[in-house]
Amino acid sequence: MRAPMTIEDLRRRAADDTIDTVVVAMPDIHGRLVGKRLDVKHFLDDVLGPGVNACSYLITRDIDMEIVDGFEIAGWDSGLGDFTLMPDLGTLRPVPWMPGTAMVIADARWEDARPVVQSPREILRQQLARLAERGWTALVATELEFLLFDDDYRLAHEKHYHDLRRSTYYNIDYTISGTSSAEPLMRQIRRGMRDAGMEVEALKGECNVGQFELGFKYSDALTTCDNHVIYKDGAKEIATANDVSLTFMAKFDDGPGNSCHVHLSLIDEAGEPVFAGRDGTGFSKTFEQFLAGQLATAREFGVAVAPNINSYKRFRDGSFAPTALSWGRDNRTCAVRVLGESRSLRLENRTPGADVNPYLAVAAIIAGGLHGIEQKLELKSAETGNAYESSAERMPTSLAEAAALWQNSEIAAKAFGADVVHHYANAAFQQVAAHESAVTDWDRARGFERS
Repeated sequence: MRAPMTIEDLRRRAADDTIDTVVVAMPDIHGRLVGKRLDVKHFLDDVLGPGVNACSYLITRDIDMEIVDGFEIAGWDSGLGDFTLMPDLGTLRPVPWMPGTAMVIADARWEDARPVVQSPREILRQQLARLAERGWTALVATELEFLLFDDDYRLAHEKHYHDLRRSTYYNIDYTISGTSSAEPLMRQIRRGMRDAGMEVEALKGECNVGQFELGFKYSDALTTCDNHVIYKDGAKEIATANDVSLTFMAKFDDGPGNSCHVHLSLIDEAGEPVFAGRDGTGFSKTFEQFLAGQLATAREFGVAVAPNINSYKRFRDGSFAPTALSWGRDNRTCAVRVLGESRSLRLENRTPGADVNPYLAVAAIIAGGLHGIEQKLELKSAETGNAYESSAERMPTSLAEAAALWQNSEIAAKAFGADVVHHYANAAFQQVAAHESAVTDWDRARGFERS
């Protein structure tokens, strides 16, 4: 896909002073953009070729930006040295929600130019390379849900995220009038993303109070994941500018959680669909094996689609979040929903929540599918009823369980390599340890007077 902005465009806009700042950012292990804001002249004169240095702990810090132990590439023991952020000019674009600003996604490289294999973009690239060896390209779309609040982020923080005012006060799933009050903000977000080079499709209300979903047209896997993280960052910045807040956390309350459904299909070198049967109808054997691989690896790859303690609170029966590892034709109770025919035939993996790192989730979906193909796995029968009531295997119920499955997975080690498995297992176990030592409102409510 052509970049929304070329380097020549940037030089012209720097010369006429309509762009004065370039954000150079990489996705961290949490799927957040981290990096630096640079003066445009400094970027063009000094950074464009060699890149810009940043501390290697950018892909080891926890969600609270704390340095934690157990990582091989960065920590107090290693001196917290630098790596280089190398701009990928194919991602260069204006960011209309920040005046005078352009953004470029960067790749993490060591001093000798080796890629940092634990970085999310590199993990996805390795799986895309495995597809390319077979002559295949992955087309992907992600559907992100979020909750919108009338309180701004600072006020939400000061209120300890309690008693926040929702942007709506009833279930607005598919309603038009129910979403109208939020439409001025949503229009800003849609136009901002469009002007940043993304193809916006539709906005709709969702089932929880104040919940929305904005959908974008599919693209190649890396472009989609880059757009995903830019959209999340931009939506929050636009919300901040409007004195409101939104959250992509997987489970905020007792209502339906925030999902990130991942749609994926494959095309060959001629642009023909890989998943469709020979006559353009039905499933190819490749698709059957790819689907079987999704179900066979879902438990062991859990940390890639559900990376946080909170992620596992979303997996509840009857909640639109899957628990049973089954597949079905247009069946929203299953972990994998199959949609479309012929060229539009695709899988929808419903296990990720909106807190997911998209690069890791898509990499895991591809790796799972390739495992199914390599092992020639047989596809089980489709679930035609309520998968919540089926006898199928279940998703892990906690991050600790998922991390142990990931850490001990021979499939994960083969697909991603020992360095990647260790890195993300350690991130998960460190989060579990932090959670287990935290004193919560739940603890105080139960124990302050009655214990």
